[in-house]
Amino acid sequence: MSLFVSMAEPKGKGEQQPEDVGSDDCLTSYTHIYSPDLLKDQVAFITGGGSGIGLRIAEIFMRHGCHTAIASRNLDKLKEAASKLSAVTGRRCLPLCIDVRQPESIAAAVDDTLKEMGRIDILINNAAGNFLCPAASLSFSAFKTVLEIDTMGTFNTSKVVYEKWFKDHGGNIVNISATVGYKGQALQVHAGSAKAANDAMTKHLAVEWGPSGVRVNTVAPGPISGTEGYRRLGGPRSEAAGIFQSIPLQRAGNKTEMAHCTLFLASRASSFVTGAILVADGGSWLTSANDVSMLLGITSSKSAKL
Repeated sequence: MSLFVSMAEPKGKGEQQPEDVGSDDCLTSYTHIYSPDLLKDQVAFITGGGSGIGLRIAEIFMRHGCHTAIASRNLDKLKEAASKLSAVTGRRCLPLCIDVRQPESIAAAVDDTLKEMGRIDILINNAAGNFLCPAASLSFSAFKTVLEIDTMGTFNTSKVVYEKWFKDHGGNIVNISATVGYKGQALQVHAGSAKAANDAMTKHLAVEWGPSGVRVNTVAPGPISGTEGYRRLGGPRSEAAGIFQSIPLQRAGNKTEMAHCTLFLASRASSFVTGAILVADGGSWLTSANDVSMLLGITSSKSAKL
């Protein structure tokens, strides 16, 4: 079967945006850009897969023939998400409770996935935590917690999956990063530091694990509507204030667009790509203002806590 399927020509200014919904619900309709069998009978392990970008990645993967295991700390939310995803796509979705800061909980979840699904082909490191806070007001604990979730969580999960499956079978890892580490972004020293470390990790692991048939890549989103991060980081207020007009594409992105970027890197469409960072932010980090006084207006000067 051909890798690509036909799609109607976009109408109006620029390319047509894929449909999305603001809530953590499945899409009401979907047009395949790639072959519906692109990930047929593969298995993806997705951290932070119960909501936001992680949930949409799971849905798009499943719409392309993949089974998934979605993992986070909130098992009730995961069960609800898994039920929705399976009902819409007809593929299996296994909800698993983990804490990416605890390697033993990851190991148990990976063992359950291998027992139930028989394999893992793709790992999506999507679990993360973020908020706006001035560095001077940021507690030591809050800074540490973000690095533990974003950076240590990515390494912990990658290492466990590599040791238990990828080392002998190969596979694909896609890390979900952010562009906040590409310049001195105000109020984001914690997240910027964590994501910069993850971008470096992507390159190091791509070099070391490539001989085992493991590709490691990153998607770095900009402002993405319909996500908890978008709400926490003042996206709706920024959008209402017209700040997104400074972005070359003049808008925020959406979850389906991020899922398509992840699908590309996780599939045979990118079979000779490894160690790459795919920035998907509409050009935002190149042009967006870094107005500290404006940012301070949408956050508190009190110490942030996680």
